[in-house]
Amino acid sequence: MIDAFARIVDATGILTGGDIGPRYLNTRGHGVAGTPLCVLRPKTTAEVSEILKLCHARGQSIIAQGGMSGLVGGAAPLGGEVVLSLERMNQIEEFDAEGRTLTTQAGVILQTAHEYCEERGFMLPLDLGARGTATIGGVISTNAGGVRVIRYGMMRESVLGLEAVLADGTIISSMNKMLKNNAGYDLKHLFIGSEGTLGVVTRAVCRLRPKPKSVNTAFVGIDHFDDVVAFLGFLEGALGGELGSFEVMWGAYDQFVRERCPSLRPPLESGHGFYVLIETLGNDPTADSAKLEGLLAEVMDRKLIVDAALAQSEQQRAAFWAIRENAGEGFRTLGPMCTYDVSMPIKAMGTFGIRVTDSINAAFQGATTLVLGHMGDGNLHVVAAVGSGSPEIHKQINDIVYGVIRDLGGSISAEHGIGTEKKDYLSWSRSAEEIALMRALKHTLDPKGILNPGKVI
Repeated sequence: MIDAFARIVDATGILTGGDIGPRYLNTRGHGVAGTPLCVLRPKTTAEVSEILKLCHARGQSIIAQGGMSGLVGGAAPLGGEVVLSLERMNQIEEFDAEGRTLTTQAGVILQTAHEYCEERGFMLPLDLGARGTATIGGVISTNAGGVRVIRYGMMRESVLGLEAVLADGTIISSMNKMLKNNAGYDLKHLFIGSEGTLGVVTRAVCRLRPKPKSVNTAFVGIDHFDDVVAFLGFLEGALGGELGSFEVMWGAYDQFVRERCPSLRPPLESGHGFYVLIETLGNDPTADSAKLEGLLAEVMDRKLIVDAALAQSEQQRAAFWAIRENAGEGFRTLGPMCTYDVSMPIKAMGTFGIRVTDSINAAFQGATTLVLGHMGDGNLHVVAAVGSGSPEIHKQINDIVYGVIRDLGGSISAEHGIGTEKKDYLSWSRSAEEIALMRALKHTLDPKGILNPGKVI
């Protein structure tokens, strides 16, 4: 097999044994990676096709990798697979200002795409904390979300067309550049969010938006959850589509930042029940800033919010976002953690926070439970640390969190996928009929089951 692969890729395109570095084995804390047969690093779609033809003919399992920033073990090898890294397929192929599209290979880093577009007056809407490592192919394969979903939607909404290679090496090139194309089934959606189990995404056409001329950011303190919901509704009505982000942090998260993250400086006093980070995207720097300031004053008069700080510079804006995104120094002090990415109706989020926190604290004395997330689009994250990272304890916390989600009619995965981490709980959010259809699609497109086996279903 390895000799055959060596005839497809160049000398630096194949890694074996001790040359396989930790990048390709990163599980992000979800178990220990297995040993792959080898790592292949193709440069073209044609090479990917030849690799998959060979694997299909010999029944060799294969797993595609992007930036390895996923949090559910979806790209980590279990053992014996061929790892297919798209890292060398990293070219931006075309920028079309008139059509507002960007055509890229799958291995382009998200931040690289951002900077390329912004230099030309446009933006790729998807943005997330792992922008410096996540790749275009990876965020498509997982249908990533991030901090602008409330305005621009998930990655699915930014993909006009894509190219993918099926398990048998067939290249499906559907590089559509049009907003409207109802000529039969929209095949790209088979691969968006399928985590590499139905095909390997190799190229994509991404929809761009004009770069906003003004960005205004505020940090708000609120005492009651019902007021958080009312505040969100008020902003959505008053801003006319300019609301770009609405991130909520429960009070326990604010206290955690103050105690465990010395490099972060919360802009408001402690003690509020909730802290909200909002950001607007507009086209008039002077008027937009005054508008947001006026709206904050109005909701403060209505007593929906208790306190607020409006960023006066890019430095302050970055400091506000650091509270939400850069608490890693504090997380490292917690020891073993269980992290969750879930979604539910917005009105259920207050109940979710109370039930999850109370249940974990009742089961584990001295536990740390933090709740935060993209409330504007119904997505919350939970961090739970109870002093042990054993599989038995992890399962117990899983049962608590996903049990509450099941009761509230939510989803066990909002934006990170299923991978191996959530596979056993898929039926808690999907019906038996839905899962049967997923399996039928998998069998049709990958009859030998060689694409990312053991993941999702």
